Amino acid sequence: MRILIINGPNLNLLGRREPGIYGSQSFDDYLERLRQRYADVQIDYYQSNVEGFLIDKMQQAGFLDDEPVAGIVLNAGAYTHTSVALHDCIRSLKCPVIEVHISNVHQREEFRHHSFISSACRGVICGFGLDSYRLAVEAILARE
Repeated sequence: MRILIINGPNLNLLGRREPGIYGSQSFDDYLERLRQRYADVQIDYYQSNVEGFLIDKMQQAGFLDDEPVAGIVLNAGAYTHTSVALHDCIRSLKCPVIEVHISNVHQREEFRHHSFISSACRGVICGFGLDSYRLAVEAILARE
């Protein structure tokens, strides 16, 4: 089984960017622990600051690869609150997409309270720090 984790803009700075909100651990370190925990699952990872590249990666994983992924864990970052294009892409996929956020976006600025992608996703997990990704992986595994 293969699961794809996709991180959007500025999430390449985890561990250095606003540690009071996002913590001080890098995503690479967390990803290594996640892969060890789910050794029988191939967990692929992709990060981009470019909206179109995120769409290309989801389309590739959902349609173009020889073996489509079982699910996508997506932290679209700020694109969550702006992107109809990501919404439309998610709707086109056959695999489930779980929207994740490290922080509880509902405790933050008002503009972060609305997600353009939530209605296209299987579910939303937010506010559990990096553990939000593990919870999303669990949700995908539970449906398989």
